Amino acid sequence: MNKAEEQYPVQSGSTFAKGIFIGGLLGAAAALLFAPKPGRELRDDLSEKVGIVTDRTKEVAAVVGDKASELAKTVSSKTSDIAKTVNQGRNDVMDSVRKASADVANEASKASDEVATASVEAKEDARKELNSTSL
Repeated sequence: MNKAEEQYPVQSGSTFAKGIFIGGLLGAAAALLFAPKPGRELRDDLSEKVGIVTDRTKEVAAVVGDKASELAKTVSSKTSDIAKTVNQGRNDVMDSVRKASADVANEASKASDEVATASVEAKEDARKELNSTSL
């Protein structure tokens, strides 16, 4: 970030839009106030413009509310989907660990049996060898 960017940060689009909206309202009010109209007409015009701005503000607020509601539903849905995916992944990992553990236990049992068998065979071979050398 260079020095100019630090001194004059870029404003977000919504801040800029708010500035334009407020500036437009102030400009319209100034134009009405300084227009060469009699007081009664000016008040009627101001009342009409305020009504228009109020209606427009209500419309924008309704749209923003709808969009916020849609966004909340989307976020909730996505969060639920992610939670399901994570839970499924956890279950898959746990199943894999259980299977691997069972396989290791099975292989260890087989190895133990083979060692026991080999030990018995070695013992018998040693006895035979000992008996054959004693004779």
